[in-house]
Formats: sequence, C-alpha cells, structure tokens
Amino acid sequence: MSNNELNKENLTIDMMEKIKVGITHGDINGISYEIIIKTLRDNRINELCTPIVYGSPKIAAYHRKALNISNFSFNNIKSPSEANTKRANIINCTEDNTRVELGKSTTMAGNSSYRALELAIADLKENQIDVLLTAPINKQNIQSKKFNFPGHTEFLENMFDVKNVLMLMVSDTLRVGVVAGHVPISRVLTYITTEGILKKLRLLNKTLIEDFAIRKPRIAVFGLNPHASDNGIIGNEEKNIIIPAITKAKEENILAIGPYPADGFFGSQSCSQFDAILAMYHDQGLAPFKALSFDDGVNYTAGLPIIRTSPGHGTAYEIAGKNMASENSFRNALYLALDTFKNRQNYYELQKNAMKTVVEENIERS
Repeated sequence: MSNNELNKENLTIDMMEKIKVGITHGDINGISYEIIIKTLRDNRINELCTPIVYGSPKIAAYHRKALNISNFSFNNIKSPSEANTKRANIINCTEDNTRVELGKSTTMAGNSSYRALELAIADLKENQIDVLLTAPINKQNIQSKKFNFPGHTEFLENMFDVKNVLMLMVSDTLRVGVVAGHVPISRVLTYITTEGILKKLRLLNKTLIEDFAIRKPRIAVFGLNPHASDNGIIGNEEKNIIIPAITKAKEENILAIGPYPADGFFGSQSCSQFDAILAMYHDQGLAPFKALSFDDGVNYTAGLPIIRTSPGHGTAYEIAGKNMASENSFRNALYLALDTFKNRQNYYELQKNAMKTVVEENIERS
C-alpha cells in the first residue's frame, strides 16, 4: 500500500464506530501530561472517541500526584486492540529508569518523546489507530540520528514520504498557513517562488475542501514586503512572484485573492471574509495568530495521508507541575482531529458514490 493510499481503508469505517485517537505524550518534563489528563478526565470525551496515550503509566502517575489529581486513572494496555472504549488508555513506551525532572530539558525526556512518536506512527501505518494527536516536544532534546528535523511537521513529512505539507494554524475564527515554515529568516526568500506559493495554495485549497468540508474556499494571500510593497515602492516580490502565483491559482479554479498587507489584515474585518490565509513566512502568520488565539489555537498538518493535530503551544517548562496549564488548545486539537477525520471520510464516500454513478451511467449508455 502506498503512503498516499494509507488509511483510506480506515476512512470507510462505520461512522458509529469510535475513532481511536493516538496521543503521544511529548516532553515528560513539561505540561504535556497536565493537559492530557485535564482533557481526558472529562468522561464525555469517551463518548466521542477512544483515547490511547503513548507514554508511561508510571510517569502519568507522577504527574497526577504532582497536580493533586485523584479522580482519574488510565487503563493500561499493550496494544490499541486491547483499548477499552469507555476509558482513557495508555501504552507504555518508556524505559523503566526514565526520570521526570519538571521544568528541565533532558536527554531522557527527548528519548521518551521520540519513542512515543515512533510507536504511534507504526500503529498509524498499520491502521491500529485512526488519528494522531501530538503533545508538545522539546525540539532540541529530541534531536538524534533518527530525528534530525526542526519539528513534528517535517518529521511526519519524511515518515509518510510526502513532498509537500502545510503547517496550518486553526481556531474558531482563523486558519493560517505559511509558505516558509520552520526555516531561518535568512533563507525565507529561497522558498518564496511562484511555484512554491502555488503548491501551498493547491494544498491549502485541497485540505479546506476535503478536511474542513468547505465547498468553495476563499483564500487570502499575504504579500512579503511591508504594505505588500506599496505597488513596488518597497520591493518587487509581489509583482514578480506572488501575483503570478495568484493568477495561476485562479486559472486552476482556486479562489486566491491578494496580495494583502499583513500588518493591518488581522485587525480589520477582512479575516471574516476568507476561509483561510496563506502567509509568506512563519512569524508573519503565526505571531498574530497566537496573539489572537494562543489559548485555543491548534496546529494541523495538511498534506499527510493521515490526520495529525497538536496544541498550538510548547512545553511551557516554567509552569510544569504547577497546575497552571490550560488544556483548551489540547482539547481543541482532539476535537479537530475527530472533525477532520469524519470530514475526510465523508469526502471519500461522496467521491466513491459519484464515481459509481458515472460508471452506472456509462453502462446504461453502452
């Protein structure tokens, strides 16, 4: 089975069957277990899905004690097939000597983060779980020969052998993607090409249709320069690169509009007129997004053959173990994983039915 076909069989399951959500525990010294436990102790979650945490019962117990949470426990299992559909489940994937050191970046924590991710991805590829929800990692301590990437997004792109993914930040009111993601500012211009922008526009349009169930998405495209260059006064990238990409996108029936100046866009009413925004580089899109939606924003990876979400924040070492972390972003990431899985399932079902109708009509004509 090719990676692009991966999980399509999974997407035709009975809608009444609970979706198995694989949750990687992220950095054990940060707030990951706090936001996981705070989300999963709400029993209503078990009515929506079957949560399966890839982590450590021992470490989970440590965090429960540190947070003084007594009314919650995990169901220990060895594989997703053993999951209790009425409980939050956990699979041990850490070594017995793994230590928690709250608020610290350690090699043990990095190894534990990677091991959870590795096992969850293996189960995804075997259709043992349906979606992936990744708790925050430390991007330094996870680095190794096996993980040599700026973050989850690039690692998953490599693991599923796809050539084009898009980091898409999602909230109730905003969807923001970026052309140049986790790259140094000094290299941003190498990503800002007409074809590079066009590829992201195609992918964004596709995911809005298939994963977000938007029939005819409207996409706002940002300029690169201040004031989108003021008609060439402050640079020529808009005229020479971005506008040609927008023109080609329209020729492909993609409703891309712009380029808009980024500085005033978020503060105006323009946001409400679009289904998504394509920014040119990381901070141009994510800085205003997080200013507006830090507590509830979600990171969604578009372009993968599987569904992957993550909270829109990091490990937050400074408040680890202090019972101060908000679970809102993590909970929203869980909801988004469920919604996009169902939307993609419905989309494939509609496509299959449409193809069946065409075949039947051709048979009748022959």
